[in-house]
Amino acid sequence: MSERIRIVLVDDQSLFLEGLRTLLSLDDRLDIVGECQNGQEALETCRRVRPSIVLMDLNMPIMDGVAATKAIKQEMPEVNVLTLTTFDDDERVFEALKAGSSGYLLKDTPSKQLVDAIRTVSAGESFLQPSIASKVLAEFSRISTPVKTAEEKPVKLLEPLSSREEEVLVWLSRGCSNKEIAGHLSLAEGTVKNHVSNVLGKLGVLDRTQAALMARDLGLI
Repeated sequence: MSERIRIVLVDDQSLFLEGLRTLLSLDDRLDIVGECQNGQEALETCRRVRPSIVLMDLNMPIMDGVAATKAIKQEMPEVNVLTLTTFDDDERVFEALKAGSSGYLLKDTPSKQLVDAIRTVSAGESFLQPSIASKVLAEFSRISTPVKTAEEKPVKLLEPLSSREEEVLVWLSRGCSNKEIAGHLSLAEGTVKNHVSNVLGKLGVLDRTQAALMARDLGLI
């Protein structure tokens, strides 16, 4: 049996917290090791139990989800954070991603997709809900990419991407997990994982969000 995923739940609404615990407890691969109602409690709980992943609400008293995400990732970089929020136009989502969150899901996400996202993020991958991935990338483009002038040189790679790596990058930029990319390209999931690692290395970036931004600059999306 694969190692169980240790989860801390963070939300200031008791009813939602209870429902989330009940839902995730149905999956025997998941262990709920902490429940918190603000970011300060989340930070203290993570120090104590060292979870695999934190499901983090954004708007909470005392310490909000963005500040808590930043504090957790600075102190415990091995702990992955998955942001949960009610609205897909919440500007704080982008702040959470910059703070170190590995992904973003709406609170009304179907249970199967939530569990898939948890498994993806706990494995060290990023997860952007496909329905809002383009919005996230557009916002990151607006706030973090300087305007290019006519004199600037085009983007140069450390090493050219193969045609297969370009295909993987396109699907990655659409918010697809390795498993979903494997399905689209009829490849083994392990093969996709290797391609993703190669793509990140050749682009000179650390994560999938940065890779997606590079894909835009390269004209692939």
